[in-house]
Amino acid sequence: MALDAVAKTCTLMALCLENIGVMRYEEFISIIISLDYTQPLSDEHVTVTDTAFVDIPVRLYLPKRKSEAPRRAVIYFHGGGFCFGSFTAEEQTAFDFLNRWTANKLDAVVVGIDYRLAPKYHFPAQFEDGITAVKYFLQDKILTKYGVDPSRIAISGDSSGGTLAAAVTQQLTNFEISQPQHSVQVHTDSEVKHKFKLQALLYPGLQVIDTSLPSHRDNQHGIVLTRDIAIKLVSLFFTKDEALLQAMRKNQHMPLESKHLFRFVNWSTLLPDKYRKDHVYTEPVLGRSAYSLPALMDHRALPLLADDAQLQHLPQTYILTCQYDVLRDDGIMYVSRLQNVGVPVFHDHVENGIHGALSYMTSPLYLQLGLRIKDMYISWLDKNL
Repeated sequence: MALDAVAKTCTLMALCLENIGVMRYEEFISIIISLDYTQPLSDEHVTVTDTAFVDIPVRLYLPKRKSEAPRRAVIYFHGGGFCFGSFTAEEQTAFDFLNRWTANKLDAVVVGIDYRLAPKYHFPAQFEDGITAVKYFLQDKILTKYGVDPSRIAISGDSSGGTLAAAVTQQLTNFEISQPQHSVQVHTDSEVKHKFKLQALLYPGLQVIDTSLPSHRDNQHGIVLTRDIAIKLVSLFFTKDEALLQAMRKNQHMPLESKHLFRFVNWSTLLPDKYRKDHVYTEPVLGRSAYSLPALMDHRALPLLADDAQLQHLPQTYILTCQYDVLRDDGIMYVSRLQNVGVPVFHDHVENGIHGALSYMTSPLYLQLGLRIKDMYISWLDKNL
């Protein structure tokens, strides 16, 4: 309750400052988050350094103890609604703690990838940065340089970082060439020889074409992340034009030509009964808004929009969802879709969980929920990677 009160107070202040023209909402929140940044400091177990893959900033966590065999590796994308957060120069304390812990506990090389942030940079900048950095790391010479076993590499991320991890995994598992009428041909990406053994997605956001899911309704005024703020952040991922924001709030933002995509996010068939509750599914109203943005139909931005052919060859997957999270149903629907095409999936659902819990597991909050989610994630990685 205290955390929620502080978060909503900061949100209210940010919106007030935006409405009177002092600064934008995301600028104020960035200032607040920057108070929790930490420098890349090595310790007795892990060497921490900031570098760049091509021109993408990354933070590396390299275990200090000697290893006779090549190590496992984990590529991590931080959350922050595509608008906040950083790994390099200064990183949010909780993410630094998580990746440091991962490197030490798994004796693994951990790569924290930075990406350009909205609203200065819109999609596909974030996706392109992720693809560029990951392809660079997966080169034989780079894996050899850091002593990584190419058959034991995982990709993971939380929240919007989970979105990017899922999109990058889809892209590098299948090289898609779009054709007219939205048909897709699937080919192996010849640029990438090594594939991920695992992907781990922690309370990911995977779609926005339907903004009236049961989790959106149940958690409209949710803890820390409300439906309005989630929509505001994801709209900034695509554009600064507030016409999209207003249309998304009414769930009337998708064009008529997107009708074929709604079967991929139809919660009436993809959600188990316990999450559907008494909610009634209604077809979204299409073509109501004059606003049109092709990126809203791009699975590189919204991984749930990928068709079954693009999902069936994905690696073993871990998905963690939280009950009191506006994004809960995105992850659960992805579990259903991956299971339907035969992808091995392990689903951890945290009944008392809230969105962004990992961000509050360090000083001064030491949120036990965040620490428990961290342990669940690390335990699964350790057993399966």
